[in-house]
Amino acid sequence: MSMQAYEGFYGDFTAATIERQLIGSLDQGVNVCEEICDRWADGDRIGLYYEGVERPASQHSFAELQAQAARFANYLQSIGVGRGDRVAGLLPRTPELLVVILGTLRAGAVYQPLFTAFGSGAIEYRLGRAGTRLVVTDMANRGKLDEVRDCPPVLLVNADNDGDANFATALAAQSDDFTPVRIGADEPILQMFTSGTTGKAKGVAVPARALLAFYAYMRYAIDLRPEDRYWNVADPGWAYGLYYAVIGPLLLGCATHFNENAFTADSTYAMLRKYRISNLAAAPTAYRMLKAADDGEGGEPLGLRVASSAGEALNPEVISWVKKRLGCTVMDHYGQTETGMTCCNHHALEHPVRAGSMGYSLPGIRVVALDTEGREIADGEVGELAVDTERSPLFIFQGYTWGEKSPFQGRYYLTGDVVMSHGDGSFTYTGRDDDIITTAGYRVGPADVESALLEHPAVAESGVVGKPDPSRGAIIKAYVVIKPQYDAGEELADDLKQLVRSRLSTHAFPREIEFVEALPKTPSGKIQRFVLRNQAREESEALAV
Repeated sequence: MSMQAYEGFYGDFTAATIERQLIGSLDQGVNVCEEICDRWADGDRIGLYYEGVERPASQHSFAELQAQAARFANYLQSIGVGRGDRVAGLLPRTPELLVVILGTLRAGAVYQPLFTAFGSGAIEYRLGRAGTRLVVTDMANRGKLDEVRDCPPVLLVNADNDGDANFATALAAQSDDFTPVRIGADEPILQMFTSGTTGKAKGVAVPARALLAFYAYMRYAIDLRPEDRYWNVADPGWAYGLYYAVIGPLLLGCATHFNENAFTADSTYAMLRKYRISNLAAAPTAYRMLKAADDGEGGEPLGLRVASSAGEALNPEVISWVKKRLGCTVMDHYGQTETGMTCCNHHALEHPVRAGSMGYSLPGIRVVALDTEGREIADGEVGELAVDTERSPLFIFQGYTWGEKSPFQGRYYLTGDVVMSHGDGSFTYTGRDDDIITTAGYRVGPADVESALLEHPAVAESGVVGKPDPSRGAIIKAYVVIKPQYDAGEELADDLKQLVRSRLSTHAFPREIEFVEALPKTPSGKIQRFVLRNQAREESEALAV
């Protein structure tokens, strides 16, 4: 299929078409709270369904959220916080979190997410780097701030603490009328940080124009429809949750769902049933855990219309299971904190779907793959995924906030991820550039090996890395988590090696398998292969002594 035919999938898409749906304009000024809340606030239309831990479940209309956001914006104004200032939320998935996000954006300030699993060091770095003016938190997380040097003022939710303002009291004293502050297209609305798995986390300021890209993802990839009951499982402390569990669905006038409970297979199944979710988005980790907990006795499929996955590559076994157990097709999507989602299998566009593929460029973004000389590669070749910024009107990344590094090469933004090009505009993820394993002269992507291992019924998860080897340069080593009903041992290890050898090739099977209880992961659920690489390197160095 030609690139021209592929581009035809987009139909009559233009960035201007999306912008015309905004209340404001990128030229004259826009306010995000106005775009994602005010416009839907007539009547009793619901904006949030909340499932609590200690508090009962509740639902909140756009009108209620608008009023509370105005109160919070007035509070910010009263303490001298306004346009361009950073306001941080260190909160679980509660209604107060959504009010803080909306109110911050209403005031023209910049919302800064803090994941609740962060320790005081990670919090201190982010607050100090951003010059944050206010932190909103609860008692469960308040103690972490005691160890933060030069901590900004604290607004405390659902509790009292000496020296801290009380969230409910502060808002009750404010008017529910606040004229939204409109800002320019390139002014920041969110202050993100990369996950920082190696080195210090880098700042990513998301501009107001990102609304167009968020809309395109929700419309064309997620295929969010007015009648959908949409749940994005991701935590708003991270990019995918904040972009597409909060701003994205509300931008289209659809309610979002917050489940404050910790993720478990049981709590997730209960949530899907109670709220009759029809459109689900989650990380591959979530789908793998749901699959591992499925004993086959769950009865009829749950009846979802569509499901989406982002964070890591899906494998065919999980895709097949989702179809059978959840009752729908799951599509793989790719993106980064810096760019938002850029390469997707689109639910709302007709195009060939290749199992295991990341899919095609999001409308408004031109994704390519480059060789080591910076040239776009041909069909069947492997290269670094990049965005052609000159031909991507919805590209949102302006460079790291404090110039920590430059990921640009001429007209291209370099993602650091390695992919195979299929020559038709679609790509398959192979791994991070530093994840690729070179063994006996062959380049092997860890995702392929992990996917093959997961085909075995005993395997719940796996992490694959290269282990230094004097004769081969590196050998492939797999760290494998098995399901409780299976026994680890040489017999199972041999079975797994043979499975991968038969599925992939004689050079791509793991010569070492270590059974572990759990894999190291980022708070957002991605496997930290660099931790496993370091462990494998230390093992190799110990043997060489």
